[in-house]
Amino acid sequence: MHFFKYKGNELFAEDVPVRKLAEKYGTPLYVYSHATLLRHFKAYDDAFDGYPHIICFAVKANSNLAILRLFAENNGGADIVSGGELFRALKAGVSPKRIVYAGVGKTDDEIRFALRSKILMFNVESEAELQRINEVAGKMKTKAPVALRINPDIDPQTHPYISTGLKKHKFGIPIEDAIEYYRAANRLKNISIVGIHKHIGSQITKVSPFVDALKRILFLIDELNAQGVNIKYLDMGGGLGIPYKDEEPPVPKDLAKNILPLLNGRKMTLIMEPGRSIVGNAGILVTKTLYLKQGHEKEFIIVDAGMNDLMRPSLYGAYHGIIPLKRYRRANTFADVVGPICESGDFFAKEREMTGVRQGEYLAVMSAGAYGFSMSSNYNSRPRPAEVMVKGRKHFLIRERETYKTLTDNEKIPGFMK
Repeated sequence: MHFFKYKGNELFAEDVPVRKLAEKYGTPLYVYSHATLLRHFKAYDDAFDGYPHIICFAVKANSNLAILRLFAENNGGADIVSGGELFRALKAGVSPKRIVYAGVGKTDDEIRFALRSKILMFNVESEAELQRINEVAGKMKTKAPVALRINPDIDPQTHPYISTGLKKHKFGIPIEDAIEYYRAANRLKNISIVGIHKHIGSQITKVSPFVDALKRILFLIDELNAQGVNIKYLDMGGGLGIPYKDEEPPVPKDLAKNILPLLNGRKMTLIMEPGRSIVGNAGILVTKTLYLKQGHEKEFIIVDAGMNDLMRPSLYGAYHGIIPLKRYRRANTFADVVGPICESGDFFAKEREMTGVRQGEYLAVMSAGAYGFSMSSNYNSRPRPAEVMVKGRKHFLIRERETYKTLTDNEKIPGFMK
């Protein structure tokens, strides 16, 4: 459930007309609902109440400091995949003891930063990475807490670009090799084994892949315990989907209902890494119609947001609902909703049935809170959008719009060219 609703014929973000936000802050504009963010976060926390757990929000989904601070204030942690995300999480007030560090390509500098910060654990993706963390930790005269990311070879039944749990993927260690890897880790002087990790993909719309993967991991944990390897943290990753169109994904309480009985009697702390399912439907991208163009075969609605602002449709062919900020009684048309970028892949919808839109009117691209701004770029030298958080009747600028000046702030012309 989210708090972007029509009141009469006008779209509101909580108790604020979205049109007023567009007029005040300009477009393109990301708008987030505080109540939706908090509701979705607490849905996880409440669902697993009674079992030791940490909700480590997947920072890659949305890395705005205000959003990270909101989760930190509610005892949330962070799932990070880079030194930059670690910096953001710490700056937002996330406790380092609630930070887990995944990703296949950690650099020495990033490993050192994480060790100095005393994070909860590294989720290790390969033998080479394990050896490197051991070497870096040794030079720092410390021990690195690690979990091994195990690839359970489970099909999450999602888009192939966001599926990560099969043997053919670059992520994790094959489950059949896990015992050997844990033995190797146990022999390393500067490694402390504290956990086990799995993550099978994103935008998963069924409970069964989570259950199947967890069963395989629990069987492995029993084998490890028998060999004297004590697993304190079970990181089951994230990946729960959201309704973009007509999907009916499970909610956290459905997940808990199926997961918690499998953990009964086990003395571990459960870590979850939700991202999209918390922020996806908590944000929208507001854009202004620049032109209407009638082609030979179709109509084009040309808007001021582009694939550099929200690239999911171009990258994945992903569906996002697109609705007007003000509803009118007009005939429907079929049109492509496209941006100003010089790429044929710059679109938000193709042959979409739309209520008649006129030049200068605003549209809301729905379900844009996850992998929206965090995947944005300055392609075509376009400044990135502002971000706003709405809380009840109030609204707060949480990221200023970039300017033409900021586009070149870090660039230098060599002296010989002057």
